[in-house]
Amino acid sequence: MKHLDENPNAASIAFGRRLRELRVQHGLSQDDLAHKTDVHSTAIGRLERGSREPRLTTILRIARGLDVRPGELVDELS
Repeated sequence: MKHLDENPNAASIAFGRRLRELRVQHGLSQDDLAHKTDVHSTAIGRLERGSREPRLTTILRIARGLDVRPGELVDELS
């Protein structure tokens, strides 16, 4: 995978992988996470596939729903 600075979609793809990893670790389906965060399950799917770049408010909602620090979703994405 290219470095995040070289590929404009790389950050979204890396975020999506991390989101899915944390969601699965917490034993949640996309629908479960959607209910906990008030982020539509379709949006969660798009985030996980890297086809949608998350807004800060979305990152914060997801972090609360997963009971993790927001940084856990974005740290070490490079």
